[in-house]
Amino acid sequence: MCGALKKRFLLLYGTQKGQSEAIAEEISQQAEQHGFVADVFSLKDIDKFNLENEKDPVIIVISTTGTGDPPDAALKFVKKIRNKDLPDDYFAHVRYGLLALGDSEYTYFCNGGKIVDRRLQELGARHFYDTGYADDCVGLELVVEPWIKDLWVALEREFLSRTESKMMNEELNNVTNRNQNIPEAPGRLDMQIQTLSLENDLASNGTLLDKAVSGASKEVEHSLVHSVPPLCQCSLNIPALPSSRLDIVISDCVAKDTEFVSLRYPEDDIFTVPIRQAKRLTTENAVKTTLMLELDISSTTINFQPGDSFGIVCPNPNDEVRDLINKLGLSDKKDCQVCLTIKSETNKRGAVIPDYIPEKCSVQYLLTWCLEIRALPKKAFLRALVEYTSDAAEKRRLLELCSKQGSSDYNCFIRDHAISTLDLLNAFPSCRPPLSLLIEHLPKLQPRSYSAASSSLFNPGKLSIVFNVVNFEPCSGRPLPRKGVCTGWLAELVSEKAEESEVMTAPGSINMFTAEAQISIFMRPSSSFHLPLDLSIPIIMVGPGTGIAPYIGFLQHREMQRQLEKQCIFGETWLFFGCRSHDKDYLFRDELRSFVENGTLTHLKVCFSREPPFTTNEYVPKYVQDNLKIFSKDVVQILTKENGYFYICGDAKNMARDVNTALADILCAELCVDKLEAMKILAKLKEEKRYLQDIWC
Repeated sequence: MCGALKKRFLLLYGTQKGQSEAIAEEISQQAEQHGFVADVFSLKDIDKFNLENEKDPVIIVISTTGTGDPPDAALKFVKKIRNKDLPDDYFAHVRYGLLALGDSEYTYFCNGGKIVDRRLQELGARHFYDTGYADDCVGLELVVEPWIKDLWVALEREFLSRTESKMMNEELNNVTNRNQNIPEAPGRLDMQIQTLSLENDLASNGTLLDKAVSGASKEVEHSLVHSVPPLCQCSLNIPALPSSRLDIVISDCVAKDTEFVSLRYPEDDIFTVPIRQAKRLTTENAVKTTLMLELDISSTTINFQPGDSFGIVCPNPNDEVRDLINKLGLSDKKDCQVCLTIKSETNKRGAVIPDYIPEKCSVQYLLTWCLEIRALPKKAFLRALVEYTSDAAEKRRLLELCSKQGSSDYNCFIRDHAISTLDLLNAFPSCRPPLSLLIEHLPKLQPRSYSAASSSLFNPGKLSIVFNVVNFEPCSGRPLPRKGVCTGWLAELVSEKAEESEVMTAPGSINMFTAEAQISIFMRPSSSFHLPLDLSIPIIMVGPGTGIAPYIGFLQHREMQRQLEKQCIFGETWLFFGCRSHDKDYLFRDELRSFVENGTLTHLKVCFSREPPFTTNEYVPKYVQDNLKIFSKDVVQILTKENGYFYICGDAKNMARDVNTALADILCAELCVDKLEAMKILAKLKEEKRYLQDIWC
């Protein structure tokens, strides 16, 4: 393509945690190799691109968040194209391809992309390339890599079609009926990849080759750092080395790190609030430690409804930051200023310094507050790490893990075990990357979301959140256990304060803080997970464990409404709650009993998954879906006859899916319909915003 005019396309991405942006960057980099040029924009920057007048092909990469919503960064764009006043041919000139990212563990798989895809077609836009649906549950790369690989031939055909059309129009003047349909299945065009053979690429003089081959041939355990035949003996197809775009200088000046939180989250109203109380909700010998924090928001302008959630701005763990700094060889520079610039020779169009990294912050601050150091290392990152690895065997293994042939090992030893950058550097000790490489490949440290477990009507100026302290057991490649980034930090924070008063060991014990810990939060209002405005509508709430959190807010709110609106008729309230043990982790037991006694909660159905029946002949439901089936007639009556609302909150991987299946079975049995018809009924409930979910992995 030397000297040829490169063909332009518009590349848009909508990202929540940085995955879509990283994939868009990969597409942009590969475009240069294939003779194309990509104009890259985030969907949030709707003033920087003009889809209404776009003449070139359009590529969209978009993720899904929440319960099937487009990412926050794409909400303005989605709102714009959902305008009902737009004519049906508004985007008739647009030819596009779309890559949707999602997780099949969630009910609304890839729904963010499906929403955009469907609406663009309703407005007349047409595909020139089939939509791809990448599943984070099994590995995004299984779809992303072949989708990008075939993108180039689809673009070539699209531009060829346009050229032929233009020539035909010029030749036949006013003939406008040319058929421009694109073949349904684009052919395959091999990406420009590097084919690595041990003989030619690993070593030039044979010495290092002998070392790598002899090491691979020994009897070793298949693990993160060791492979077995045939992988360790074959040639590899590896990704092209990603180009670097950042230069970094770590000065001798000590950084004056102030609170940069507003710079890292410019689109959100951030409030720093004190933790007034911490309450342990489970016993010391319970499987999980569940804590409730009460935050004082009286000095803020926060006005939330039960069902809304809040983002908590949290740091990376201190010990992991310290160890990572040591691995990077920056211990003596950890307090010094980091100065970033764009390389003058970079071939990345529109390259910019990440806006979430404050100017002249310290190394310590950058790794503590700015980068998601536990993010899953992408294959492009592994490929880049090879260049900074001195040991031949370690080089080979990193190349295997990022290769096409090593996809199974990548999933098994990196994805499934949630291996982090620090884990990799511990496993491959000769790897010494520069800090700039981490900045280029690691995404922004994301806040963690928690549902409000209180009502401002019931307890003005207060906000409660409930969470389990997440624990990750040791595994291959990570010999030590670790806690969740945010839950571990919060637990440590309140434990430090608890030492000043009493230690939380029993359920119900409370720590009142005098020297208050403070955290930064911002509100994430729910679009639909709220109580119905019509107080007479019945509701069914389903949630095991900490899934009960938003329902405590619902019930507090409903209790106050009953006191204030004495003349109103209130619909029934059902709660299906599940836990392991009556004695160890029955969350909010006293509060729920009180709600039942004062009539706020009409029906409380609790099951215990780890407690045996009292008699051998007794049937005891273990899970919330089992209890739902026992009361199937009531459930169907509420949903199909009384226009009731059905809420699910909790784990997406098992509970939410099992509840959905149980609900479909209930509809089949009670309404005498087949499974397809039951699924249509559920789909209609979702469309009417009467089947609502607040779920997480």
